[in-house]
Amino acid sequence: MRSTALPAEVCLKKIDLHIHTHATFSDSPFIFNLQAFKEYVRVAALDAVAITNHDVFNGQQYLEIKAALPIPVFPGIEINLAKGHLLLISNDADLEGFQTKCDQVSARIKDKDDHMSFEELTAIFGDLRNYLLIPHADKNPEISGETLRQLRPYISAGEVASSKKFIYALKNSSSLTPVLFSDSRIHEQMNMRVGRQTYIDCTDVSLEAIRSCLQDKSKVALSRADGIELMPVFEDGQMLSTGLNILLGERSSGKTYTLERIRERIDNHKYIAQFSLVQQDDASEKDFKNEVQNNRSIFVDGYLGGFKAAVDEVINIDLHANDVRLGAYLESLLKSATEADRQDAYSKTALFSESEYAVAEPKSLEGLIDALVTVLENLEYRDVIEKHVQYSALKTLVRELIVLYRGRWREIRKKRVANGIIKDVRAQLKMRTSATQIEEVNFLRFSQERAKVRKFEALATVMRHEAIIRNESIQGFRVEAKRAPYAKVSEIKFASGTSCSFSEAFKRYDQPYAYLQELLKIEALSRSDIYKLFVKITYRILNRDGFEVSGGERSEFRLLQHIRDAQNYDILLIDEPESSFDNLFLKSDVNQLLKDISLTMPVVVVTHNNTVGASIGADYILYAKKEVEDGKPHYRLYSGRPSDKALSAVDGRSIETHTVVMDSLEAGVDAYEHRKTRYENIKD
Repeated sequence: MRSTALPAEVCLKKIDLHIHTHATFSDSPFIFNLQAFKEYVRVAALDAVAITNHDVFNGQQYLEIKAALPIPVFPGIEINLAKGHLLLISNDADLEGFQTKCDQVSARIKDKDDHMSFEELTAIFGDLRNYLLIPHADKNPEISGETLRQLRPYISAGEVASSKKFIYALKNSSSLTPVLFSDSRIHEQMNMRVGRQTYIDCTDVSLEAIRSCLQDKSKVALSRADGIELMPVFEDGQMLSTGLNILLGERSSGKTYTLERIRERIDNHKYIAQFSLVQQDDASEKDFKNEVQNNRSIFVDGYLGGFKAAVDEVINIDLHANDVRLGAYLESLLKSATEADRQDAYSKTALFSESEYAVAEPKSLEGLIDALVTVLENLEYRDVIEKHVQYSALKTLVRELIVLYRGRWREIRKKRVANGIIKDVRAQLKMRTSATQIEEVNFLRFSQERAKVRKFEALATVMRHEAIIRNESIQGFRVEAKRAPYAKVSEIKFASGTSCSFSEAFKRYDQPYAYLQELLKIEALSRSDIYKLFVKITYRILNRDGFEVSGGERSEFRLLQHIRDAQNYDILLIDEPESSFDNLFLKSDVNQLLKDISLTMPVVVVTHNNTVGASIGADYILYAKKEVEDGKPHYRLYSGRPSDKALSAVDGRSIETHTVVMDSLEAGVDAYEHRKTRYENIKD
């Protein structure tokens, strides 16, 4: 369920503590405008602001702003900390001291890629409890890891990037108290960004009161509304529910215009246009198949990940070259045995027949160190880990292993230098003697490589066996993934995404290693994608009866898929889904899915259909109406809860909710009553 909004009688203050008034190397150029700041405070109806420029504080400008604004203005700075951003806000009790500290930050951060450590932060500002600290949390660039852990005792809240993320954080018990701020650059042509501020439950707006308030999630909200959460989305203050909204209205009443306004103000939106998902022709069917394939490419990469590793193990193995070298070794061995009388001072030296040192990189040791570092840096399960293992002991172990690791690499470097000397000396001795030098052969490596090829061929053979490798259910549909061997050259060519010829390679398709060698001869083929050319992955979309979907069912599946994908966005907008789908599908599948998604993000559905509009259980109603005023058309938007007797516009006008719903969804009361009577007449 959605988080509980604050009661209407609570004294709420609207704050924006992330405002830029000075262009730095971290900003696009802008010229500060004090009049624009005054207008922003008025339009957004703010109760307090903070000046937080990137790694700089301008005390003189701050005093000018404070004198010009009728609300509290706090001095602050946005600091590049550990590759993330931190808002550090103070009161103005010691403005000169704060300026001195901020000047040290400016001296340390010279460009946007510079950043401070936590230790440097505390060295400059001292006791961090004297400030209001708000790091970027679920907003880029985000502060995380060890630095976030160090900051935790001093943090009051975390700044998020959108209303959706605000709601997520509010529900998540492990998340910081969320705040949503404008992050505005104050200049003459600025976007007022009404709706990107946070309401807090406090009578006083002192720094201490704000800090105390932000430590309690029940004291923050996106709007003053009771019940469902509302967020202002338009410059005139018009609200949207953070849950499920239906947008009603007659033809040409401004519904599409309203959607466009929302799209302009919320960048990360998912928009499903009217008729956009309906299959029209064979080209649409091809697009559908490609869309299904692309949406599941991550699964394919994961499924074939193990096989790719096997391909990578053998891709540089050349068994033919190994056989040639082994033959040369045997020949030199026999020849050396028959030429014992040719031994001389050069051939009798130890290095003449010396073997090179075996060099193996300490990969297992490296993996062990990485695993221990992962344990040390894990924050999610830190309490459990500390119950069983002392962190000091782990750190000591990691240090010792690192010393050992460095020692191993010193030995490897020595062996490589020695091998270079051995190889060079052997070559010089070989030139000065008539005796045959026995060829160098690594029998262990040859044996291991042949075993790897056998394992690879066995795995590749199994991978070519037909099998269903995944069944995924989506609202009554079933996505079936199947593996199978390639049946013809054209299939391999299509999978490669190239215009290369695979005719010669395909002749060896039943001999995996030989097939791999032929593929490697194709210069235009990317070696990193070769593993995909051993097994074909195809998909079938099945309906509830287990049959492949029809054209209409494909469109239904696409709609459900697109709605599910909306969870990666900040808002979902759907324009009249009833124009393309039947009522049973809308009621049984679409409505429930939309309700589920609206629990975590705002959803706006444009509709004139009672199956969607009346049965979906919307949290909020928007009604677009074109009205003629002074002989000119004027588009007005009314809004309210479904239980409200009237919907209201921001200018105070109202309209009966019952009239709106009946006219928009039922073609009026008379038509509704007439249909109701006819349905009763044909009822058994």
